[in-house]
Amino acid sequence: MSGSIIDAATLTKPLELTAQVAIIGSGAGGSVLAARLTAAGVSVVMVEAGPWISKEDFKLREEQAYGLMYQDRGTRFTGDGSIGILQGRAAGGGTAINWTTCYRTPDHVLDHWAHQHGVEGLTSAVLEPHFDTVEQRLNIFEWPVESANANNRKLLDGARKLGWQAGPTKRNVKGCVNSGYCGMGCPVDGKQAMHVTYIPDAIQAGMNLVVNCPIDRLVHEGSKVTAVVGQAQANADSEPLGQAVTIRAETVVVSGGALNSPALLLRSGLNSNGRVGKRTFLHPVIGILGKYADPVQGFYGAPQSVASHHFAKPEAGRMGFFFEAAPVHPMLAASVLPAMGDAAQKAMGELSHFSALIALHIDGFAPGDDGGTVSLRPGGLPKLDYPISDVFARTLKISHRKLAELTLEAGAEWAMTLHTRPLQLKGKSDLEALDGLAYGAHEHFLVSAHQMGGCAMGRDEDLSVVDSQFRLRGMDNVFVVDGSVFPTSLGVNPSQTIYGLAHYGAEFVAKSVGVSL
Repeated sequence: MSGSIIDAATLTKPLELTAQVAIIGSGAGGSVLAARLTAAGVSVVMVEAGPWISKEDFKLREEQAYGLMYQDRGTRFTGDGSIGILQGRAAGGGTAINWTTCYRTPDHVLDHWAHQHGVEGLTSAVLEPHFDTVEQRLNIFEWPVESANANNRKLLDGARKLGWQAGPTKRNVKGCVNSGYCGMGCPVDGKQAMHVTYIPDAIQAGMNLVVNCPIDRLVHEGSKVTAVVGQAQANADSEPLGQAVTIRAETVVVSGGALNSPALLLRSGLNSNGRVGKRTFLHPVIGILGKYADPVQGFYGAPQSVASHHFAKPEAGRMGFFFEAAPVHPMLAASVLPAMGDAAQKAMGELSHFSALIALHIDGFAPGDDGGTVSLRPGGLPKLDYPISDVFARTLKISHRKLAELTLEAGAEWAMTLHTRPLQLKGKSDLEALDGLAYGAHEHFLVSAHQMGGCAMGRDEDLSVVDSQFRLRGMDNVFVVDGSVFPTSLGVNPSQTIYGLAHYGAEFVAKSVGVSL
């Protein structure tokens, strides 16, 4: 018997539901988990703060997409306002808005987690069958280099000329028309996001999904959560509508992502060792623009199809970092351009000739690199404080110079930094000028589309939030299954790691309700 989608915004009275498992969040973690549980006959209720979405809702317009599908309408920032945070808020979570780049968890990351953080049993051999399964369901495959758009080709060509490693990425797409609008929702369901794949699988198998229902708190007695309590909400900007939603389940799974999961636990008073929200990581991004004589049209084509991990290994005095391309859609580009008035108008008029290359920084591996901390704002929303250490600032300077070198080597007429007072570089002889620029908070554009950690997994009860079976410390019937359990960042895009961990973690959640997978 199939389940249903319940829009809490249409409720006229309080709603109470029961299930064996309640899952909070419908992104990469919660959806894969739900599909595997329901396939085994487990009754599941899933709750999503945002709306149900489908291809008919996607108008390929940024002003509509950010309000419909992004946390804080695309304006979420760290506590000091220095780092923008792009995060999903709709059925499918981040998978509805991401750029489809997929990587298996690198072996050296799993080894680091085991040896430095005491994560037990999580090896590439253990995860391989889970990755195999999700790759088949989500049609994850290597995107052909010949299909890369000019924006990504600049990265590939420049890296190869410099002798740096670079190559194609894998993407979770099927019937992709290469439009380039992945971040605004796919109008042809080519992107194999959760609302197209695992959520329908779970609903067909009996799951009930409640949308437009932010969860306020987990009610607990002793070491057990007895109820999940939320409020119906029409949209992200509205006040609660007054209709309470209560879910009672044998087991509760928190899958809200690396900022919202810690915030929910903190609102609920579930922080037995004081570690909830600690060690939150971002892969913080710095970028550079390149202006080319021929059109690049970086707003068309697969947003990310090439990457370079040539500098991913950390060295003395710097973090690791890797390179990707970012699309140059008008609102996204205008939000980072350090220009106003006539200068901004001129730049936007030349948008089709711009490339945007980015460096993503691999946080959480160096001693003392603890990333950021999630706490609560007044009213209970998450606040992320992410200090920029001396090592990180030094790495920003190094990675930015490499980006500039890469852009010029790819044939740009000039490369421009995204500092508050930008610097334009017209040739390699100008690279030395970068040494005089400041790097750090509010000095230049910084953003993150990858949020990880905050509920770190590990063996040490005093340092980790969940154990190696995803169970929340101090609680008998609560699990956390999403990217918040990462003890560090990854050094690759995180979506496939979350898919694989959720498929693996379903075994422990199922066991908690007496089902063997």
